[in-house]
Amino acid sequence: MSRTTIAAFESEYRRYRGYAEGAVGQLTWEQLREALSPEVNSVAVVMKHVGGNLRSRWTDVLTTDGEKPWRNRDSEFIDDFAERGDLQRAWDAGWGALEGALAPLTDADLGRVIAIRGEPHTLVLALTRSLAHTAYHCGQIVQCARVLVGRAGGEWKTITVARGQSEAFNRSMGFEGGGRGTPG
Repeated sequence: MSRTTIAAFESEYRRYRGYAEGAVGQLTWEQLREALSPEVNSVAVVMKHVGGNLRSRWTDVLTTDGEKPWRNRDSEFIDDFAERGDLQRAWDAGWGALEGALAPLTDADLGRVIAIRGEPHTLVLALTRSLAHTAYHCGQIVQCARVLVGRAGGEWKTITVARGQSEAFNRSMGFEGGGRGTPG
């Protein structure tokens, strides 16, 4: 059975998780819990929400609604962690549910219909929505972390291609193509 599409989703989820974890690794426990303003969630809260969302959506995905009765979404926006390990476990639980759900699937499953809050979704739609939601929040984590590191006078360790390094990166990947000048 082919897993080309499922594998592509797995790869993209891993990529965004890596971005977020690369950012989180640059923050102290205090910085993880610091909100940039009263209307902005801290990195810890965003991580808790992503973990809760992934755990709910992907636990028993083919047999139960993606919005589990045990999920309390509103509590995901309250930082009640005693220590960094508790936060890491909440984050990892969501990712573990996702990885466990995707592992046995093949591309033949993509048309299967599942429910989220009672609404039918094909599996491919649920994956697309979930990946977009997760990438959105991983981007928030990275951006907040950059601000927090800078605010503290630290030096940000770039997670993706550093500014001014695109051509060198492209060469390192064996790509000598454009990027500047006239197309064509």
